Amino acid sequence: MSTRRRAAAASALLAPLLVLPLAGTVATAGAADGPLAASIAVDWQRTAARTIYTERNTPVPVGTLYLAFTSLAVHDAARKAQRKGTHAAAAAVAQAAHDVLDHYLSASGDALDADLDTSLALIPDGAKEDAGRDIGAAAAAAMIESRQDDGRGDMGILYDKDPGLGIWQPAPGGAMALAWLGFVDPVVDVDLVALDGPDWVDTPEYAVDYEEVRLYGSVDSTMRTVEQTAIARFFAPNAPLMYRVATCDLLDAEPLGLLPTTRLFAQIDAAVATALIETWRLKYDIGFWRPFEAIAKGGDDGNGGTNVHEGPGPWVPLIANPSYSDYTSGHAGGTSPFAEVMRRTFGDDTPLVLKLGTVERSYATLSDLEDDALNSRIWGGLHFRDAMDDGYHLGHTTAVQVMRVIR
Repeated sequence: MSTRRRAAAASALLAPLLVLPLAGTVATAGAADGPLAASIAVDWQRTAARTIYTERNTPVPVGTLYLAFTSLAVHDAARKAQRKGTHAAAAAVAQAAHDVLDHYLSASGDALDADLDTSLALIPDGAKEDAGRDIGAAAAAAMIESRQDDGRGDMGILYDKDPGLGIWQPAPGGAMALAWLGFVDPVVDVDLVALDGPDWVDTPEYAVDYEEVRLYGSVDSTMRTVEQTAIARFFAPNAPLMYRVATCDLLDAEPLGLLPTTRLFAQIDAAVATALIETWRLKYDIGFWRPFEAIAKGGDDGNGGTNVHEGPGPWVPLIANPSYSDYTSGHAGGTSPFAEVMRRTFGDDTPLVLKLGTVERSYATLSDLEDDALNSRIWGGLHFRDAMDDGYHLGHTTAVQVMRVIR
């Protein structure tokens, strides 16, 4: 199946019953919009995050694919079960999430079975529950079928660009991590986002970005503040997991109906996965070097605006760099679609509390959150600002397109 046809098939799972709410509003009417079904939907989002990231330690970008598969199947199940009532819809949501996660992350099968038992114990036994479980199982099976042979894990895809000015290279003996991700079939059928590529090494714009990260991104920077260092470290481990927990906490405090809940997660996760697939293809095709490589050759780049690092040793970033190129930023691809869907659903002044272990950071607006997430990658020495700015444009634009498809 072609990638476009596969994406269209996945979108078709969602198309028949979708009704787009007015921008900036949240629909709440529906036969299944009692608190039970919506609460179970949020619980399974926590379960998905726990299973994918905490239990199975899935690489962050790959985990976004499994979140998308789960959320799309759950939304499909919720729409199809809603007219049968709250109990059927609740059972459908639980079964769909369980079956998708169990298929892709079977090592957590016992825990997922226990989670399903917990959900079903809240639902009265009977024909409604049975019908809902059948709908959920069918939605999961359809999603799994649509993603067979979709390019995940293709180890035959290797990054092999020759060394040169501005070209990222893996460490000796290493390889580009997750090179296959940019070749995975689309999650939903939307247009690629046109970008102008990185500011090249000989441009004044490149020199400005180079100097910013050189001065603020090193492990021993004297320009970066204590607060900036804390922000860089806070956003480094797993931003999508923090966003997922914060969204679940928000919906606990301000519950939505079932369909607005499942729609929200389906839109977020499909947008993030779609943005990251395109991001990884750009990383593979362009292969622009990371700041630590650029600064090591600052005296030989032919740009009069870049200064050579002066110190007893090489320039070292605050945060260790992953084994893939700078442009565009994967962190931007995980942050900006999430923020844009949330912004268009609730408004920019949506308060969120992000948690990393015992550390919490509260944000009054989504724009404030995005600003910190963006700057964290510069203060951490991981990206040039251009890779973040273009990554945000890619993510915002992708989110808008995805929200038109998933309704």
